Amino acid sequence: MMNQFDIAIVGGGIVGAATFYKVIKRNPHLSVILIEKEGELADHQTGHNSGVIHSGLYYKPGSKKAINCVKGRKELVKFCQEYNIEHDVCGKVVVAADESELPMLDKIFNIGLENGIEDIRKITGEEVKKYEPYCEGIAGIHVPVTGIVDFRGATKKMVELGLQMSAQSKVQMNEEVREVKRTEIGSTLVTNKASYSAKYVIFCAGLQADRMAHKDGVKLKEKVVGFRGDYYELTDQAKHKIKNLIYPVPNPAFPFLGVHFTRMVDGEIECGPNAVFTFKREGYGKTDFSLRDTIDALSYQGTWKLFFKNMKFGINEYRRAFSKKLFLKTLQRLVPSLTMDDLKPGRSGVRALLLLEDGDTKDDFRIEYTGNSIHVLNAPSPAATASLAIGDDVAEMAEKHFKL
Repeated sequence: MMNQFDIAIVGGGIVGAATFYKVIKRNPHLSVILIEKEGELADHQTGHNSGVIHSGLYYKPGSKKAINCVKGRKELVKFCQEYNIEHDVCGKVVVAADESELPMLDKIFNIGLENGIEDIRKITGEEVKKYEPYCEGIAGIHVPVTGIVDFRGATKKMVELGLQMSAQSKVQMNEEVREVKRTEIGSTLVTNKASYSAKYVIFCAGLQADRMAHKDGVKLKEKVVGFRGDYYELTDQAKHKIKNLIYPVPNPAFPFLGVHFTRMVDGEIECGPNAVFTFKREGYGKTDFSLRDTIDALSYQGTWKLFFKNMKFGINEYRRAFSKKLFLKTLQRLVPSLTMDDLKPGRSGVRALLLLEDGDTKDDFRIEYTGNSIHVLNAPSPAATASLAIGDDVAEMAEKHFKL
């Protein structure tokens, strides 16, 4: 039968692509199909993130995020070098703007040491200026192993390599999995165009991870809630003010890293993102709305608990989403010379968070096995950096449970 495969992978973001590549690399005799609902790979979280190769500075020592970020980063850089993917390990500075931020700066420096990040060091305000002449701060951390990368290019290369290693494997684009039926020999995936039979299924569905789990009969209490991040770009007259990457000291009470400056591989300088609740999981415009996504999120107690815990931050983030002046004020904390004329509207991204019922967003990477399926349920940042390491984890889990 033409549409019969050993393994089906649902989702063509970088985690799905890395899983496809790693499963085939370890088991080239298997037939694997990758099904992606969009016309392009990496079209949602992967293609809309800030393109940063994260060092592993912020993640709880011993967690999957910490281990896989460091391991995955090293492998990703080698992968980019070997296959000519645009990237630059340019380093970044994390900068404390005032004394109130020094204890947190010390804390993340110590986390970085525990996570084995190479060559990080504390620097003074004067030393910050050696790296970023227009940045003002009283102290900082220099992280030389942070970089920038073309994640879309990396995703496409992983899939291309998988197909080269396995003639019996294939990729189906523009097909959305609408139904998952259990059969005697595995599962049948019914898409908007065809049906595919597979002994085993691996779901890497990102923003749709919880819905795919439900389709597969997994009783999942938590829900994915989307947060949109808006970016500005520096105009040509201001690009010289940022050399590489500048990050603020993260606020421990807020579950995001804060507005930062990122030089992209195409030479543009991005400023952002903020983080606001989105009324559409795959909505990149400020006013995008989906009734289903909104009801889904607002009927979930975890969403409201998150809102109440972060009420002040949430209101500020929303104000900033619609006010260039307030966004600029945040940026001026680190680069005071920026003006309104230096900013132009940039793109937006959406991050999927598997939100716990108590409103906690600090869940680790979460991959679960059930029956003949594996579900990547939670893979927020730094998942793109960690993708090859996550792919290894999933491939190992598949070998163990599917007895490949």
